[in-house]
Amino acid sequence: MIKSEAEKRIEKLRAEIDRYRYQYHVLNKLEISEAALDALKHELYKLEQEYPDLIMPDSPTQRVAGKAMEGFKKIRHETPMLSIEDAFSRDEVDDWLARMKKLRPSAHFDFYADPKMDGLAVSLIYEDGTFVRGATRGDGRVGEDVTHNLRTIEAIPLTLRKRTSGRIEVRGEVYMTKTQLARLNKSLKKRGEPELANPRNAAAGSIRQLDPKIAAERGLSFMSYSLLGETVHTTNAERHDRLRELGFPVNPHAKYCRTLDDAEKVFETLQKKRESLDYWIDGLVVNVNDDALFASLGVVGKTPRAVIAWKFPAEQGTTVVRDILVSVGRTGVLTPVAILDPVRLVGTTVTHATLHNEDEIRRLGLKIGDTVIVEKAGDVIPKVIKALPKLRTGKEKHFHMPKKCPICGSPVERREGEVATVCTNKRCFAQELARLLHFVGRNALDIRGLGDKIMEQLIQRGLVREPADLYKLTPDDLLGLEGFAEVSSEKLVKEIQAHRRIPLDRFINSLGIRHVGEETARDLAEAFGSFEKLRHASAEDLSAVVGVGEIVADAIVDFFTDTQEASRVGHLINVIRVEQQAARSKKQGKFIGTIWVLTGTMESLSREEAKELIRKQGGDVSETVSNKTSYVVVGSDPGSKADKAKTLGVTILDEKAFLTRLKE
Repeated sequence: MIKSEAEKRIEKLRAEIDRYRYQYHVLNKLEISEAALDALKHELYKLEQEYPDLIMPDSPTQRVAGKAMEGFKKIRHETPMLSIEDAFSRDEVDDWLARMKKLRPSAHFDFYADPKMDGLAVSLIYEDGTFVRGATRGDGRVGEDVTHNLRTIEAIPLTLRKRTSGRIEVRGEVYMTKTQLARLNKSLKKRGEPELANPRNAAAGSIRQLDPKIAAERGLSFMSYSLLGETVHTTNAERHDRLRELGFPVNPHAKYCRTLDDAEKVFETLQKKRESLDYWIDGLVVNVNDDALFASLGVVGKTPRAVIAWKFPAEQGTTVVRDILVSVGRTGVLTPVAILDPVRLVGTTVTHATLHNEDEIRRLGLKIGDTVIVEKAGDVIPKVIKALPKLRTGKEKHFHMPKKCPICGSPVERREGEVATVCTNKRCFAQELARLLHFVGRNALDIRGLGDKIMEQLIQRGLVREPADLYKLTPDDLLGLEGFAEVSSEKLVKEIQAHRRIPLDRFINSLGIRHVGEETARDLAEAFGSFEKLRHASAEDLSAVVGVGEIVADAIVDFFTDTQEASRVGHLINVIRVEQQAARSKKQGKFIGTIWVLTGTMESLSREEAKELIRKQGGDVSETVSNKTSYVVVGSDPGSKADKAKTLGVTILDEKAFLTRLKE
């Protein structure tokens, strides 16, 4: 990015970050996630490092966020509560150490690592061992006097276990456990009061209550991480030991680390344990352990050089939509895909994100060139969840769905009552490619070695037009393809031939029938037992199957009565053997007779684990919500299934309520 463009970008980023920071620190609310805000701040920091002469005194990177709220007495911190530089990769942490070694080349560096609690930072003042005052971080120099609320937290000692003379200061994080939040929200719901959004907001809002009785009812906790005012300690590790000795809770996962490799092991362990912890953390704070070395390294702006916050891979981040392309799926549906500037999410580099359909683009108010928040949870396909129009330059462009298929040029249509735009040509190359890739995919036949590029070559050379053609391939056919030699050709043919016996449920899923996914394929296989019975079933017979509604039943009948599809299936049946499926065993358990649908991401278990737990209790799992559905389990970021459940009056359970049902 040239300097003139960077200057404009920096100006817009500063304004937007300041607005979001004011919302969070002063108004105790935030329109976007912390991860997305971190990404904006990180982009600004990188640009200012590239062009240091553009750094201004009022930049968000040069001051700690927030300002004291009205209604509380202002408290000036004797030692400022400074901000910490963020790092998002091991390379950035290595760069941090390299910068310090350049300043102190002969120094020995070891470290102390503390989980980065996601709550509200506070300062506690003790005089001669007695708690006299507590304040929020505020803007880092001036905070809010919340002594009356902090006194209600049992984790904060009013009198120290070991008497101390003079004045000391303890810093730490006020937080609310996930368990306590669930308990509190249940109580608030009974009273008809608004529920609290998450543990972080709950902690911040509770400490800022003017009435200490309300704070006392919230059941807050506290974790210490810093001790000022005593000079007998020479390392961070010793101060943590002293904090425990004085009666303060210290995170049990905090560790002394001889090297950054040791710190990385702590980081990776915490990342795996993160969801099972009863409190929120968003990374690891790594400090230079030696106090004298820490102090000698000094401060850059408002950030100490000797400490860094190693953040977990973000599930959300910000980037720019450079273009919107349209892909064509196996059923002919046109899907707009955002082409993004590369952004790191959950440990991977994301360059594409689904936009689902034209209606979703309109809902987002998205233009080509917009800065957006993009999200990726685990293995879920990245998606754009919010556009940031205040960062626009005026060069952004509107997007329009094409009138013709971008692959074959055939007309497209939007079916009545549906959001999808569809290519009308069933022989479209893109549909053929997507169908074949689906056929060999992990949840269907699971034939390894047949990726996009190889399949494209097979279609373009006329070697494969439909799934049955795969079984006719010889090593000599493959030798003419890019990247294939004699050994690799024989290996792929052998892999294909090893998949001639196919379980019924996988075969049904492999056909790519509209609305039929892995779960519905299993239900159909168990209900009919053989492929012949399924292909001749009526819509009424199909609708009687758990998890199959009228729309799905009609789609299955349409598939098997379509001349082209019937021909493809006939050819396939001649070259493979579809195994019969055992009938459903007699069910046992408390969920017998119930049908469950799962949507969104769960914290404590995967969706597959949840499905298995339901089946073990005799319940059925469906992919679609209908009048037959008994319960819809909703995780974070649920899809349209939750909305349909509300419309149909189906009982909706969050993750905690679902787990409670399992335990009852």
